[in-house]
Amino acid sequence: MTSPLASPLRVALIGMSGTGKSFWTKRLAAAGHPYVCCDEQIEQRLRSRLAAGGYAGINGVAAWMGWPDSRTYAERESDYLAEEIAVLDEVLSKLESDRASDLILDTTGSVIHAGNNILMRLRRQMTVVYLAASPAEQQLLIERYLTDPKPVLWRGAFQPKQGETPRETVARCYPSLIAARRQSYEALAHRTVPVAELQMLGGDAASGSDAAAAFLKLIQPSERR
Repeated sequence: MTSPLASPLRVALIGMSGTGKSFWTKRLAAAGHPYVCCDEQIEQRLRSRLAAGGYAGINGVAAWMGWPDSRTYAERESDYLAEEIAVLDEVLSKLESDRASDLILDTTGSVIHAGNNILMRLRRQMTVVYLAASPAEQQLLIERYLTDPKPVLWRGAFQPKQGETPRETVARCYPSLIAARRQSYEALAHRTVPVAELQMLGGDAASGSDAAAAFLKLIQPSERR
């Protein structure tokens, strides 16, 4: 496998929704690095299906998928994952054919469900950086999902109990989803960076270029990581 952060610069950000993947992708893009946002590409691929229901945008994708107890959720979850795999395959094929190109890849939280072939290719072509939330930050992610849902592939982790409302089930099962994914993220990543460390880099006082440079320095290989 290629060594992390070898030239060209290819970084894939992974982690749960809300950990800052899109924020740091935008910072790095503003500093001149080419990027791909998987959420945007998946939304484009789903556009005709979204439009049929009057949905648009990333929140529209979440509304189209529905709560995990809805009648159409399983089918739409599968449709979403198929389009995600197609996006990743397209991105990786381009990197494989043009080995000199740089790229920052803003993945979805469900990238770990893309299958071993895609994930091994991802590790070969890019430095995979996991943005890891602390337990306190994870609670904020749960609250954010309940108030501002983004697309989430539950993959069987939504297990309602008798008498629970769907929101109560989400609040109870989301921590288990995070815990299960954490192991997969750690196994996939070349680097794990606590979200708290990144928050110190990306404050309002830091310019976009300074924050981007600090981010890249933080994920450089070192003896302590």
